[in-house]
Amino acid sequence: MKVLRVRRWSAALAALVTTSALAVALGSSPAAAAGGTGTGYLHTSGNKIIDSTGATVRLTGINWFGMETDNKTFHGLWSSNPWKGQIDKMASLGYNTLRVPFSNDALKPGAVASGVNDYVNPDLVGNTPLQILDKVVDYAGSKGMRIILDRHRPTAAGQSALWYAAATPESTWINDWKTLAQRYAGNTTVIGADLHNEPHAEGTNPAATGACWGCGDTTRDWRLAAERAGNAVLSVNPNWLIFVEGVSCPSGGLSNVWDNDPSNDEDCGWWGGNLSKAGQFPVRLSVPNRLVYSPHEYATSVYHQTWFDAPNYPANMPAIWDKYWGYLYKQNIAPIMMGEFGTTLQASVDKIWLQELMKYTGTGVNGMSFTYWSWNPNSGDTGGIAKDDWTTINQDKQDILQPYLIPPVGGGGNGGGTPTPTPTPTPGSGSGSCTSSYKLVNSWQGGFQGELTVKNTGGSALSDWTATWSMPSGVTLASAWNATVTASGTTWTAKGPDWARNLPAGQSVTIGFTANGPSAPGPAAVTCS
Repeated sequence: MKVLRVRRWSAALAALVTTSALAVALGSSPAAAAGGTGTGYLHTSGNKIIDSTGATVRLTGINWFGMETDNKTFHGLWSSNPWKGQIDKMASLGYNTLRVPFSNDALKPGAVASGVNDYVNPDLVGNTPLQILDKVVDYAGSKGMRIILDRHRPTAAGQSALWYAAATPESTWINDWKTLAQRYAGNTTVIGADLHNEPHAEGTNPAATGACWGCGDTTRDWRLAAERAGNAVLSVNPNWLIFVEGVSCPSGGLSNVWDNDPSNDEDCGWWGGNLSKAGQFPVRLSVPNRLVYSPHEYATSVYHQTWFDAPNYPANMPAIWDKYWGYLYKQNIAPIMMGEFGTTLQASVDKIWLQELMKYTGTGVNGMSFTYWSWNPNSGDTGGIAKDDWTTINQDKQDILQPYLIPPVGGGGNGGGTPTPTPTPTPGSGSGSCTSSYKLVNSWQGGFQGELTVKNTGGSALSDWTATWSMPSGVTLASAWNATVTASGTTWTAKGPDWARNLPAGQSVTIGFTANGPSAPGPAAVTCS
């Protein structure tokens, strides 16, 4: 089955008409670098993405599309390579993050997943699109991978210039995001929301009808819409990262070259790739340290931009990337996570482009994050890392990306599905100044995820608070967040992190952790001081 991924780039059109909650303010710079995808939830500090310990994390991932199409689930499930085998291969190649495009149609009650080979994937028979997503989240988490959810289209019919469409109003867009944020709350494999894919220009200036940046029109200003949706997501899941793409033309309209009015003409870029106004008009979120800008960048196999013909190509490219989005990283304003970039690699100019783009992102854990487009071989304008059998690898592409990949470390996330637990009381503290409750968030073969909530019931703040409890013999700590947790035999100790050393009277802290071993019984003899 072949699917042609069609793009209408506003920059291309312009060229054709021309001559050719936990509100944590992490102010200090991370002192360490994390292997894989780090520990716990991810936050930001300047231009870095950091884990719950403050270590720098670089997301080096890949897109696996299909859930945004009429199939309403991942493409390639029709192949002879089982879905787990495909994730195994991604992880073994060094992709530590999976960006998952979806449409709102896939989230509707009664949505049916199609294109699944029942013989190869019997465990997916009868599953809804969301149930299949749950299983992918669960298994990817067990490999140490992270998941970014990408609202790719309002309907399966195609992409849209604005974040809403007749069949999917803004209220549906926001409510669906809140539902997903709640569905995966507490599951550290799923780290955030790419709010809308490739907002772009429509209409001819001055009669622009597409997505603008900073224009102030609430029906078209993508920056303002991203704030509304991002803050709604954070209201139910304050631990998520909010990924915000650019536009194509900041005005939201294409240039009219026949009106002889240069004031209506502007410099446009790829759909979703123009963040040139984000410095002047930044996205403002209600929870600090959650914003990641996510531009898209492509090669001539998508469209032959004029800069590919410059006499000093490719030396001209860093300045172009700086102008559209790189300045946000270089000026330490926010992290960059290139959500899409890709090429068929058929032209030599494209090979040079990919090599130079990867150099631009930087090497090692301090480089810019990215998710390559795509794993799928059936992307008509780029092809994939996987070849048509969904098993063999396009080694030419992989060889260019490989030096920049940071492989996942097993257990870096958690195996979660859809956590719907209820708190279970545990013995109170021996100090008499706090109470505690525990809930099992999720469990899988050989491990589990739990949350221990400690509340200060005393009359004054607990300075440099510490909580101690016992775990059954045979249970070992895998990862933890919202506190620094250590284990000595069956005794586990949590200390307040640098950003929350004190626990005010009447306030609670939820200590999340993953562990190896049996999930029951839970923590016992909880004390705090």
